[in-house]
Amino acid sequence: MTLRSGSIRWGYGTNGFAGHRLADALDVIAGLGYCGVALTLDHHHLDPYAPGLARRVAGTAARLGSLGLSVVVETGARYLLDPRRKHAPTLLDDDREVRLDFLRRAVAIAADLGAEAVSCWSGVLPGHVSRRQGWDRLLDGCEQVVKAAQAAGVPVGFEPEPGMLVGDLAGWRALHRALGAPAGFGLTLDVGHCRVDEPDDVAECVRQAGPHLVNVQIEDMRRGVHEHLEFGQGEIDFPPVLRALAETGYRGLVAVELPRHSHAAPEVAARSLAFLRAASGQPVGPPGQRRPAREARPPGLDELRAALLHPPPGVPAEGASWLRGALTRAAAEPERIEGFFAAAGRRCGRGPLAAAPGWTADEAARALLLSALPAEEVARQARELYRHGDAAERRAVLRALPLLPVGADAVDLLHDAIRTNDTRLVAAALGPYARHLDAAAWRQAVLKCVFMGIALSAVDGLDRRADRELAAMLASLSAERQAAGRSLPADAARLLERLEKGN
Repeated sequence: MTLRSGSIRWGYGTNGFAGHRLADALDVIAGLGYCGVALTLDHHHLDPYAPGLARRVAGTAARLGSLGLSVVVETGARYLLDPRRKHAPTLLDDDREVRLDFLRRAVAIAADLGAEAVSCWSGVLPGHVSRRQGWDRLLDGCEQVVKAAQAAGVPVGFEPEPGMLVGDLAGWRALHRALGAPAGFGLTLDVGHCRVDEPDDVAECVRQAGPHLVNVQIEDMRRGVHEHLEFGQGEIDFPPVLRALAETGYRGLVAVELPRHSHAAPEVAARSLAFLRAASGQPVGPPGQRRPAREARPPGLDELRAALLHPPPGVPAEGASWLRGALTRAAAEPERIEGFFAAAGRRCGRGPLAAAPGWTADEAARALLLSALPAEEVARQARELYRHGDAAERRAVLRALPLLPVGADAVDLLHDAIRTNDTRLVAAALGPYARHLDAAAWRQAVLKCVFMGIALSAVDGLDRRADRELAAMLASLSAERQAAGRSLPADAARLLERLEKGN
């Protein structure tokens, strides 16, 4: 059995790129052809305790979006919380409030990134803590995390980890029952762990886990040895495992988890993707070949409508019912759209839509709400919603503009977004609606992307509109940076080289 092409979305864990800056790791992972990343919050990878968090999260979200990468947030940093104790404190320790604070921060970051899930685990039971006390602490901690995640619209993926209090699928099921099977509390399955100590074979473990999956990690392992190995170095037979995974209907990321391979991260990541594509029957392609996430026609209103009103896994089912009613009421009473717009993230979720690549559920819902308005109201309401909305609402307006009957009437919103220092707004402003920007404004916006570290793949029509004037501006910037001992970002340097050769 060959899997349907694209039925599994491969990702790579940033904890396997510990020697890279986060922006560089994302560029390499995207360039190799991965669909997403499992982002471990750590000292040098979006540290939740370092200054300027909001700015850094916004920049990372823009970078992910421009590279076409989906994301899940992982919380297994080794010494982030305590420089002397690995992975400590956990939800089981006396000072567990530190871990709870970290997990709340992770949930908030995941929501701002539009992450598909945030993952966590129990920790090892301390020697002085009884099993009963450990379970009580774990239940209380999970209840608090789930409450925060439900409010943020982010699924929690709880991972059974060998050697921890919840170490296997049976332990996860017991925890799930004890919590009352709350909405949004799912399972992070590490495929390698299934080989280490589960009684059933790996493919059967995947089938059992299928209904609860919100996050999947993958690597090779051997029986009884918790060591993350490159594919082919352990004992797992991957083709039947991947067939079982595809059969479950899971459409989230399947991220390679090789945290001890950072010394050769680009090469290991390339080999891993080639192996997984071959094992699943997907085309392998030349090493390092990127299959662009946006090579197909961008989703239109019909695709957004289908994705939300017939929700896939990860989108709250009740959101579809709410959205149908909101669309009807917005069409009849346009003045009510502000309330619906604000509620869209909470009602429909904020995760990526697999059926509408590049869109999150809240963005799609807001685009549909705008499209439901009487034609004569659209431009005015879009302007009001942008001016009075938060960053996510403004970005949704910008993304919706090319799908709405507004012509060039809303181009002033692009000028406003480009003047900001919000990387997500700048990137959204340079989507398809930027065709309405005049040449001078468009060139300045492209240059701002270079200044702000926004990947130029976010700029719609770049190859078509780039000209000699833009080349001169980039050349001047390159000279300034060289004089200061710096260089252009790689994508800007490639663009400049191409433009200069074209001249």
